[in-house]
Amino acid sequence: MNRTNHTYRRLSYSIALALMVGLAGPAAAETGGKHADHEEPKAGHEEKEAGHEDHQGHEEEETGHEDHEGQGKKDSHQGHEEVGADAVHLTDEQLAPLTIRTAPAEPGSAESLLSLPATVTFNADRVAMIGPRVRAKLVRMSKGLGDSVSAGEVIAEMDSVALGQAKAAYLKARARFETALSHFERQKALNAEQIASDATLVEARGRYREARADRDAAVETLRLYGLSREAIKAIDANSEQPLSRYSLTSPIDGVLQRRDVSPGQTVGPESTPIHVVDTDTVWLEMDAFEKQIADLAVGQTVRLSLPALPEQGFQGRVDWISRELAAGSRTLTVRAVIDNPDDLLRAGMFGTATVQTDGHAGALLVPVGAVQRLEDKPHVFVLGDEPGAFRAKPVNVGHESNGMVEVSSGIEAGQPVVVEGAFDLMSILTAGGRSAAHSH
Repeated sequence: MNRTNHTYRRLSYSIALALMVGLAGPAAAETGGKHADHEEPKAGHEEKEAGHEDHQGHEEEETGHEDHEGQGKKDSHQGHEEVGADAVHLTDEQLAPLTIRTAPAEPGSAESLLSLPATVTFNADRVAMIGPRVRAKLVRMSKGLGDSVSAGEVIAEMDSVALGQAKAAYLKARARFETALSHFERQKALNAEQIASDATLVEARGRYREARADRDAAVETLRLYGLSREAIKAIDANSEQPLSRYSLTSPIDGVLQRRDVSPGQTVGPESTPIHVVDTDTVWLEMDAFEKQIADLAVGQTVRLSLPALPEQGFQGRVDWISRELAAGSRTLTVRAVIDNPDDLLRAGMFGTATVQTDGHAGALLVPVGAVQRLEDKPHVFVLGDEPGAFRAKPVNVGHESNGMVEVSSGIEAGQPVVVEGAFDLMSILTAGGRSAAHSH
C-alpha cells in the first residue's frame, strides 16, 4: 500500500514538473526571440504588400485580357456587319468553281403554265446552203467542219469549164465595146467639125450601142453564175489563175455544219453540198394538243429544260403557231426562238417547254431552286452593289407548278435573280453565320 502511494506521488510530481516546463517554454521563447518577433511583422507586412501588388497585377492582366477579348469581339462583330447577315461577297477565285446564273424575274402565274414536249432545231432563217451556180468541180476546201466563218469568207475553190467560157465571152464583149466606144467618140468629134458625115456618125452610134448590149449581156451571165460586179471588173485574161477558177463564199457568219462534197467531185447548180449555220439563236418546236390551242399566242414566254443539261435553263418567246394539226398525232406545232449565246443547245435535243399563257398575272415567276430558306423564311438572291456581291432578299411565295414558283412581293419585275447556284450561295451564307456565332 505504501509502495503504491509512493509510486502515485512520484507520478504526480512528474506530471506537475512537465506542466511547469511546458508553461515556461513559450515564455522563454517569447523573451529570447523578442527582437526577432519585432522584425517578423515588418516582413509579413512586406509580403502582404507584395501580395497586394501581385493581386493588382493579376487584376490588370485579367482586365487586359477582357479588353483584348472585347476588342476582338468588337472587331469580329464589326467585320460581320460590313458583310451583312444577308450578304455574300465572293472573289474571282471563289466564284471560279461555282456556277452562278441570273435571269430577270418576269410576270406570270404558276397556275397558267403549259408543259409541252419540245425539240431543238436550227433557225432556218440563219442557215446558208451553199453550192455552185454552174456545173463545177471542187478543187479544194478552205474550211473544215466545225470551223467558224465570216460573211464573205472563202469556203471552197471550184473549177468550171462553163464559167471559163463565160468569162472569155465577157472579155471579148468588153473589148468590142471599148473599140466601138472609141470609134463613136471620134466620129462624133469629126462630125462636129463637119469632117465626118451624119451617116457615118449614125453607123458608129449603132455599133457602139450593139457592143454595149453584148457587154451587158456577158456581165449578166457572169452575175447569174454568182460573180459580183467587182469580181467581174477584176477579170483579167493575163492573170495566172485560169478563167475557169472561182471561189465559193459564205453569205453569213456561222459555223461550217455540213459538207457533202470531196475534192475532184463535180456538182451542179441544183446541189447545195455545203451548209453554214448561225447558232446564236435556235428554234424550239413544241407539240400542243387541240384543247391547249386557245391558251396559246405569239409573244408568250417559253422556258426550256433539258435532261441533257439539267442545271441549265433557256428562255425565248413564241413566234409562230401552225394553222394545221398533224394528221397522225393530232398535235399543233408551236415554235419559239431561243437565245443560245454559249452554244450549248444543239439541233435534235429533246426537252420540256413551259409556256406562260397568262401575260397579265400579278405575280412574278422564278425557278423553284431560286428560292432558299434563311431563318425559316423564303429568300432569293439578287445582285449586290459590287462584282461578286449577292444579297438574300426575303420574299413572299405563292403557287408552285412545273418547276416554277410565284413571288408576290420582295422583288420587282425584270430584276435579275440568281436562278442557278442559289443553294451554293445559301450554304456559304449560313456557314459564315455559324462561324460568326461560334466566334462570339
